Amino acid sequence: MASSKAQTPPYPSAARISDSDCYPAYTASLKCLEVYSSDKSKCQEHFDIYKECRKKEREARLERNRNRSFFS
Repeated sequence: MASSKAQTPPYPSAARISDSDCYPAYTASLKCLEVYSSDKSKCQEHFDIYKECRKKEREARLERNRNRSFFS
């Protein structure tokens, strides 16, 4: 029997990339690859921005989870 309420992933890491704050940086890097015919060297700045965004997102997630307990 299907639930009528929307299913949310149990962990933020299981969320879709489109739900991420880094989605604009992700799409910009893909668009750059399209424009430059997969010449990665011309898109390094986009990759670096996306990588830094993901790092900040991961750090924020770790900080949120730091105070959680498995036994609460």
